[in-house]
Amino acid sequence: MSSTVDEIFRVFREHGEEQYLGERVSLAEHMLQAALAAKQDGASPRLVAAALLHDYGHFVHELPADSADHGVDTRHEDAGFAYLERHFGAEIAEPIRLHVAAKRYLCAVDPSYLGELSPASVHSLALQGGPYGPGEVREFERSPHAGDAVRLRRYDDAAKVAGLETPGLEHYRPLLESLLED
Repeated sequence: MSSTVDEIFRVFREHGEEQYLGERVSLAEHMLQAALAAKQDGASPRLVAAALLHDYGHFVHELPADSADHGVDTRHEDAGFAYLERHFGAEIAEPIRLHVAAKRYLCAVDPSYLGELSPASVHSLALQGGPYGPGEVREFERSPHAGDAVRLRRYDDAAKVAGLETPGLEHYRPLLESLLED
């Protein structure tokens, strides 16, 4: 057993039942649904792991859970990246770091995308800086992890279904342990 994965699971269990930012699912349900969506899409093991862990930053940033209600962007993507990159490397951590940027990117390049977002996601988009401008679009597209970040964003958007059955957290232990770099 890995102490890193044990710690991630401990934090996941401790905070996972918190409501997911105005959605109809908990953070744990949301993250497990994102991992399932990635698996069903045939994503690589690393992208499945990124989908599972993409909102881990909500567990480890030091701001109140209701920060968005007070107009504060928690920058959870950076908090998650800071911890996860040390243990899993860039192929998992960079799409996590970029999944908020991917939302801003998609809003800029796909006119229908904004209409697909939940009200809570629209609210957080405003806090995160809104849709990208042309220069930001070009910069995002230059990232070697942009494609995976966009795929992760789509899994994130789909992972808000109340009552959807998913494999439990322990299902992903062997995957995460096999991907550890520390």
